[in-house]
Amino acid sequence: MCAHNLPCPTAMAPDREAARPVAHRPEQGWSLLCNGVLVFEDTGELLPDGRIVAPHRPLALTVGSAA
Repeated sequence: MCAHNLPCPTAMAPDREAARPVAHRPEQGWSLLCNGVLVFEDTGELLPDGRIVAPHRPLALTVGSAA
C-alpha cells in the first residue's frame, strides 16, 4: 500500500503508527495512515482487516500521593 521511499511500517507491524498520514480530519478526530490504519484521537485504531485496537494512552502522572 505504501509507495514512499523507505516504505512505512505495515498495518500489522508493532510500529504501525509511524506510517505517514494520507488524510487528517482533526475536526472528526481521526487520521488515515498510508498503511490503511485509521488512528483516532483517543489513540484507538481500526486496522484494515476490521480489527479494533483499544485506546492505549499512557497513564497520567499524578501530583502528590493518594492516601
